[in-house]
Amino acid sequence: MASITYSSTRGGQHNLDFRTVVMTGLAHDRGLFVPDTFPQVEKDELESWRSLSFPDVAINVLSKYVKDDQVPADKLADIVKRSCAAFRHEEVTPVIDVAGHKVLELFHGPTFAFKDVALQMLGNFFEYFLETGSNGGRLAVLGATSGDTGSAAIYGLRGKKGVDCVILFPNGRVSSIQERQMTTVLDDNIHCVAIEGTFDDCQDLVKASFNSPEFRDRVKLGAVNSINWCRVLAQITYYFWSYLRLTDEEKTKDSKVKYSVPTGNFGDILAGFYAKQMGLPIGKLIVATNENDILHRFFSKGEYYREPIAKSISPSMDICVSSNFERYLFYLVGNDTSKLVDLMKNFEETKKLTVTDELLKKAQSDFSSARVDTSMTLDIIREYNEKYKYVMCPHTAVGVSAAHQTKDVDEMMVCLATAHEGKFPAAVKQAIDPLPSPPEQLAVLHDLPTRRSELPNDLRMVQDFMEQKIEERMASK
Repeated sequence: MASITYSSTRGGQHNLDFRTVVMTGLAHDRGLFVPDTFPQVEKDELESWRSLSFPDVAINVLSKYVKDDQVPADKLADIVKRSCAAFRHEEVTPVIDVAGHKVLELFHGPTFAFKDVALQMLGNFFEYFLETGSNGGRLAVLGATSGDTGSAAIYGLRGKKGVDCVILFPNGRVSSIQERQMTTVLDDNIHCVAIEGTFDDCQDLVKASFNSPEFRDRVKLGAVNSINWCRVLAQITYYFWSYLRLTDEEKTKDSKVKYSVPTGNFGDILAGFYAKQMGLPIGKLIVATNENDILHRFFSKGEYYREPIAKSISPSMDICVSSNFERYLFYLVGNDTSKLVDLMKNFEETKKLTVTDELLKKAQSDFSSARVDTSMTLDIIREYNEKYKYVMCPHTAVGVSAAHQTKDVDEMMVCLATAHEGKFPAAVKQAIDPLPSPPEQLAVLHDLPTRRSELPNDLRMVQDFMEQKIEERMASK
C-alpha cells in the first residue's frame, strides 16, 4: 500500500509524498499541505489498540499515513519510540481525573510543554530524511515561537547532524523561564533571536522567508512551526490514546469523547478534528481562547478580523493570526482551492475574513468556542488549587474554564494540559502564593549561561543573520 499524499490548500502543488512535505514545510504557493484523503480507523481496529502502550498507539496512527515507501516500518517504530523515550512519564501523555472531568497531561517531555510530543518526532524524522538523501544532508530550520515551540524545537534539533536552527521570539513577550529554556542551549547549531515586535511579526518573517525562493533554496529552509504537517500528524496520536483511556470501562465503551483545547495557532485542536475525520468517536471540540480571541469571534459570528495583540498571562496564545486555521478553512469551503485563495487574498489585503451564514453554521457544528480573560483564568487556577490540590498553567486554565463556560464538565470531557505550571511562575503566583516548588530541570535554568541575539523586525537582517551563522558553522568544521 502507498502512503497518503498531500496537496497545497492554495492549489499550487499536488500529490506530494510525506518526505517532501516534511522537508518543505510551507507550500511554495504560500498554502499549507493537507492530506489528499484521510485514512479510516474502523471500530474493530480501534478496539485492537486498547491494550497498547502510547508509543505503539502512535506507531499505528502514523502508519496509517506513512507506509514503507516513505519510512520502513521498523524505522518508523524506532523514530516514535526514541521520541517517546524523552518523556518522564511511563505513559508519555497520562490521562488523570480532576474535578469530575479528565485532564490529558501533555507536559512530561523535555521542555514541559505539549509541543515536545510533535517536535521530538519531527526532529527524528528530519534526521532520518537527511541521512537518507534529502537536501544533500543539509537543513536550515527557521521557526517562530510565542514561547513553547522554540524550546521544544531546540531540544528536538540540538546536535542533529546537518541541521542549523534559528528561532525567533518576540522580545519581552515570553516568560523568563521560556526564554531561558531556549537561550541556555549553547550547541553551535542553535541560535535564538529576540525580535522587536509580536509573535505575529516573528511568524510573518518565517512565512516571508519561505516565500523568498532564492533564499529558501539556497539555505535549504525547513519549518518547525505547525505549518509543518508532521507537527499536526504527531498530535493526532494523543487524541486516539486519550479516547481509548476514557472508554476503557464497559459503560463508556460506545461513548463519544469531548475535548477542550487552549488554542492559539489552531494546530492542537485541528489534530483533534482530523482524528475525528479518521473515524475517532469525538463529540464536541471546544476552541478555548484568551483575550486574543480571533478564533472565538469567528466561531461565534463568522468574522475572522485581525486585531492588535493584547499581552496576556497566557503568552503562548497571544496570537492574532492562527496559521493552521487555513487548513480548516480549506475543509470548510469543500476543499475548493479557488474559494480558499479568494478568502485568503481578501484577508491579506483587508485583515478581514467573513463567511456566509451557511458556512458559519457548518463551522459551529464542527467546533464550539469560549473566551477566557485574565480574571477568569486566575479564578480557575485558584479554585482548582484550593478545592482539588491541582495546579494548572494559565493556558491549561483557559481550556478548563472554557469547558465550565460551555457546561461540558463531565467524565467524558478531556481538557488538554498544555504546559507545566512551573514555566509560568509570575502568572500562577497571582493566584497561588506561595508557589509549589518548580521541577529541578526548570529551577537550574537561572544559574546556567545564556546566548541570544537581538534583531529588529526586518526580513533582510534576519535572513543575513541566518546565512552568516550557517557559514560560520560550516567554516568551523
